[in-house]
Amino acid sequence: MVLATTVPAMKVDAMSGYEKMAQQINQLLNNEPALKGAIAGISIRSATDGKIIYAHQGDVRLRPASNMKLLTAAAALNILEEDYTFTTKIHTDGSVRKKTLNGNLYLKGKGDPTLLKSDFDQMAEKIKKLGIKTINGNLIGDDSWYDNVRYSLDLPWSDETTHYGAQISALTASPTTDFDAGSVQVIVQPGPREGTKPIVKITPETTYLKIVNQARTGSKDVKKSLTIKREHAKNIIRIEGTIPIKAKPEKDWIGVWDPTRYAMTLFKQSLKERGIKLKGKLKKGMVPDTTKIMITHHSMPLSEILVPFMKLSNNVHAEILVKEMGRVVKGEGSWDKGLIVLETEIVKFGVNPKTLVLRDGSGVSHVDLIPANQLTQLLFAVQKEKWFPSFLHSLPVSGASEKMIGGTLRNRMKEPIVRGKVNAKTGTISTVSSLSGYVKTKSGQTFIFSILLNNLLEDSEGKKVEDRLLTIFANQ
Repeated sequence: MVLATTVPAMKVDAMSGYEKMAQQINQLLNNEPALKGAIAGISIRSATDGKIIYAHQGDVRLRPASNMKLLTAAAALNILEEDYTFTTKIHTDGSVRKKTLNGNLYLKGKGDPTLLKSDFDQMAEKIKKLGIKTINGNLIGDDSWYDNVRYSLDLPWSDETTHYGAQISALTASPTTDFDAGSVQVIVQPGPREGTKPIVKITPETTYLKIVNQARTGSKDVKKSLTIKREHAKNIIRIEGTIPIKAKPEKDWIGVWDPTRYAMTLFKQSLKERGIKLKGKLKKGMVPDTTKIMITHHSMPLSEILVPFMKLSNNVHAEILVKEMGRVVKGEGSWDKGLIVLETEIVKFGVNPKTLVLRDGSGVSHVDLIPANQLTQLLFAVQKEKWFPSFLHSLPVSGASEKMIGGTLRNRMKEPIVRGKVNAKTGTISTVSSLSGYVKTKSGQTFIFSILLNNLLEDSEGKKVEDRLLTIFANQ
């Protein structure tokens, strides 16, 4: 049977010494059952001079999935630079008298995806140290740094309640130091006895969401069948199904509806926990020019944000960076302006924008299109940038078990020939698997590679193909 991936023999420089590698790759592509009816785009370059040493449909536009984040990270580092921080400010239009702030408190977000409940605690503590016990006004959240479009153009409706499809807001919060902005972590563990409801814990602890727990604890032999879902356009999480009494806790991350109000609610909670009474309501609005700044909170620098962004493939970080680039360069925090900036920046790395379709910063779109040769061109060109060490450090490392080192590659490529030798960005959306980055070979060379597999029946099978290809690359 002739496979869809079969193409005319790959042209390889007769003096290159890579004929055997090309032969092995072609053999895998032409005989791998997972690639029947699929499309594979592969590009390999020398990290030294950028010359293509192997390509298979390298100029064919394919869906990159999260390999799109390579473009977003490079453009953000170039525009914003490594030391860039996101600020969150607290303003007031009132004055303090007898431990009472007579006026409104304003919480202005400027895109920080790393805000935790503990950060709101620190801000509330600073307000307490100013001697304030009562706020005789409203708490007003200002998310106007970005536009009010919450979802990227092609986000599937089914992703709306997930952490990787969370709403984008300039004022948002994360549940843990994985920094899944705009979401909460839900942990479900078995109840004390069979037939009892499971125990549910939410991080951060908040009344912003309502939990409807309709699940049951089953016998130790029952099959786990839990579902944890948020209702559309509501902050009601329904937990249904069965969890065995001896089962490990089930973890999930759920995107909230309206992350701006979520962040405001957490801050109000922090104030209350420190004995500060808010007499007014939570409202949305813009900070007037006449206010004064009480507190300024800075995020970690971009070079550090890149680690959870790239290692854990955080979609929300990608889209925030797109909007931030649009705001900084074009004065508008939108996808429209941000993607214009993104395209302008990648041209500086020799990427041909006429070969691409760019619809978002994360690659969640099934309309994004990039040829493998363009990804390896980007990865070659960025090596000369002063920020390249931060870029390289942010990429997942093959077989490295530590979460913030191995990232999405921590459970892959553990064999000695490839373990710790691959620094690369993974990508997965339905029917798509991708992997692009750098691999150190047995002979001491570094190859730059991009593997884009589209139209797969099982994306997990695509990852096995990628791992086998990397073994071939590393053996050179």
